Amino acid sequence: MTITRTLTGLAIAAAFVATVPAAAQAATGPSDAVTAETAASQWGTYYAPAKRAKASGSLTAKGEDHADIPTADSVKISGKVYDLTRKSSNCGLAVFRITYLNHSGNLPFKHHTVRDCSYGTPKHFTFKYRDVYQVELKVCSEPKSTKPSLNCLYAGTWKVIYLSK
Repeated sequence: MTITRTLTGLAIAAAFVATVPAAAQAATGPSDAVTAETAASQWGTYYAPAKRAKASGSLTAKGEDHADIPTADSVKISGKVYDLTRKSSNCGLAVFRITYLNHSGNLPFKHHTVRDCSYGTPKHFTFKYRDVYQVELKVCSEPKSTKPSLNCLYAGTWKVIYLSK
């Protein structure tokens, strides 16, 4: 008799749980469809080692596709990077690693670097990419050069600021 009551209680609880999401969906209406299409978030503040540079900003993803490999139709990243060293020979770098879906179905990545070499004056940036799977960030402080060093790219960990799910 105790087993029967337990099973009956579980069946009632399962039926209640199954009806709650449907009722919540009906109550929220079509406005949730818009928020699922566009996801905006703030990221940062992230610092370079010894706090010699910092970066912060926002990311907006539009048109997320939840196919076999989920991607966002377009991603807009904007923000500021700051050089926090007083040396004129050093720069603050925000290095983004953008993983995207190419035409052959692979997930290669590109680096996008934003550099600020002016102490006390942040550099504003905005850029967009299409078919984005993931965006990662690393903040570095280095001497002026055309590209980030291997130490900047491969030492330490990348911060994930967007992952399409």
